[in-house]
Amino acid sequence: MTSIDAADLPLPPLREDLRLQALPADRMGQPGWVIQDTVVNRFYRVGWLEFEALSRWGGTARELAARIAGHTALRPTVEQITEFTHFLERHQLLRLPVLALEKLRVDSEARRRFNANWLLHHYLFFRIPLAHPQRWLQRTAARLAWLFTPWTVAVILALSVLGLVLVGRQWDEFSTAVVDSFSTEGLLSFAIALCVAKLLHELSHALVATRLGLRVAHMGVAFVVMWPMLYTDTGEAWRLPHARQRLAVASAGILAELALAGVATLAWALSDPGAVRDGFLYLATTGWVLSLALNASPFTRFDGYFILSDLLDFPNLHERAFAQARTALRRGVLGLREPWPEPLPARWRRGLIAFAFVTWIYRFVLFLGIALAVYHFFFKALGIALFVVEVGWFIAMPVMRELGHWWRHRAAIPTRWRRGHLVALGIAALVLLVPWRANVHGYGVARATQQLRVYTPFPARLQQVHAPGRVAAGASLAELDQPDIAARLQGTQANLHALEGQLSALLADPQGIGQQAAMRQRAAVQVDEASAAHAETARLRLVAPFAGVWSDIDPQRRAGQWIGTGEALGVLYDPSHWRVDAYVRQDDVSRMAVGDRVHFYPKGSARRYDGTVTAIAGTRARQLDWPALADRYGGPIATAQQKEGLVPRLPVFHVVVELREAPAQALEAPGEVQVSGERRSLLGSAGRWIAATFLRESGF
Repeated sequence: MTSIDAADLPLPPLREDLRLQALPADRMGQPGWVIQDTVVNRFYRVGWLEFEALSRWGGTARELAARIAGHTALRPTVEQITEFTHFLERHQLLRLPVLALEKLRVDSEARRRFNANWLLHHYLFFRIPLAHPQRWLQRTAARLAWLFTPWTVAVILALSVLGLVLVGRQWDEFSTAVVDSFSTEGLLSFAIALCVAKLLHELSHALVATRLGLRVAHMGVAFVVMWPMLYTDTGEAWRLPHARQRLAVASAGILAELALAGVATLAWALSDPGAVRDGFLYLATTGWVLSLALNASPFTRFDGYFILSDLLDFPNLHERAFAQARTALRRGVLGLREPWPEPLPARWRRGLIAFAFVTWIYRFVLFLGIALAVYHFFFKALGIALFVVEVGWFIAMPVMRELGHWWRHRAAIPTRWRRGHLVALGIAALVLLVPWRANVHGYGVARATQQLRVYTPFPARLQQVHAPGRVAAGASLAELDQPDIAARLQGTQANLHALEGQLSALLADPQGIGQQAAMRQRAAVQVDEASAAHAETARLRLVAPFAGVWSDIDPQRRAGQWIGTGEALGVLYDPSHWRVDAYVRQDDVSRMAVGDRVHFYPKGSARRYDGTVTAIAGTRARQLDWPALADRYGGPIATAQQKEGLVPRLPVFHVVVELREAPAQALEAPGEVQVSGERRSLLGSAGRWIAATFLRESGF
């Protein structure tokens, strides 16, 4: 039996309800056309080859390629015609026989029921049309024609600038109000303001499109990874012949939000404190932040992307930039001599490649953040599954498709490039598999192991402070005086002498036997009061409990000064033994053990001090005891201020290090510690981290 080549089979006829509209040449001088599917109101931009194919459609793919080559300067291949035919078939632009249509319907329903890709796609993105507002938009656009005059634009711009100037003068109050708004009620108000701003955003797209003669088929809600977003169908913008008109439609939403934010900013600056002013605050911050940070980004397919595409007059910016970047990777990494997807000036090609790489990095961070948000939004089991879906669909699948292309074309890689790849793979294997990572990094504060801060026990008058320097155990550090205690002691002693005299007289009097017990009890009370006064007096003499260095004395202290309760007088420390209270990340604790060697590098010093790990906490640190290490005081550890004190944001463990010699800094020295722990490879550490994270988060 003779097999028939697919290129010799008749081409399916085109649908009769399709419309083909010419577009002006783009900035590169390339002509363009748009195919309009009038049934679903979708538009597909095509180039010169596709236009010639549609104009001469019929016969077989081989015959069509020959006709185009015979009447134009193009030289298409049969594969190009076949690929274009598949494109038309995928988007249902061909008129298929009745049996084929029935088969297509059955296959479509089966895919909807069982195809995992369909389920994933409709979980990641789906739209719900809510309104068909064309008639209302036509009436409203006519009534709001005054909004699109230069005078209106100038007035709104002037009001916005004035509002920014006035807010700049009240910036402290404005920033404080923004911080105070982060509460349950504030977040609810922000959500309401966001709905108002986004409704105005989408209405602006629709009104501008209507003024330019386009039909807005429907408006509704789109769900992107289960997150609701309003949308407007402005697909007919491709019908506009000029890029400036398409730019007007694309930028209308952002400009409307910025105008709302500018007017709300001025209203906030002029209004009195209260609920109305808070409402203006929410409208202003929502408009400024979300319009500029989210909608204006050209790295996702929001308004910023279409604005940039229209400004450059460069349709399908993402797809064309990605194609250029993929080809650059294949040529630069594999040495493949693949042709460039389209002829472009070198400057444009370099710009598109750079734009594609920045977009990939931006999307990687964005999609990873969305995956983490999805994980935390749902319960753990479903959260982990959806996290895997997010990472797999948006990150892993594109990478695997490109690696598959590389593998299929491995035979075309030049020999010298293969040798280079083997060398690179060997180096990567050494870096990933060899356990060369030994050092564990952390941050800590070096201090004397034995250290005592001396405070006044109660309000007293300073008599003498020992000069800074070495002191022996039991030496006096400071002497205080409390006249009230001395006076009370004198009075108590006088009363005690008087009671003793009376008690002696009662002993000589036979009739005083009954009063002796009461007199002795009163004398015992005076003895107790005298003992308490003596104890308080003894506390006024502060002595060194151990030998060390007496330092950190306020030079402004003078004899005769009164000092309040709990005021610091100085610090006594033993300089012979020093320790470091260090904090190490949770992932690195398992690589450490008691007895490991440690290097300590004080902040601001190039000298290294050696030591040994003497203790490792069994649980994470609940509180950071050293403010010098907290980020809010210029330290390296991120903390949050809570009732119990400074709490580390990331899990860290307390590690005690014994130093062999004292640092040059006095008392305390913050710095970095480097522990010679267990050697591990990068791949092994990553595997342990993934496994530990999975076990911890899954609850197994």
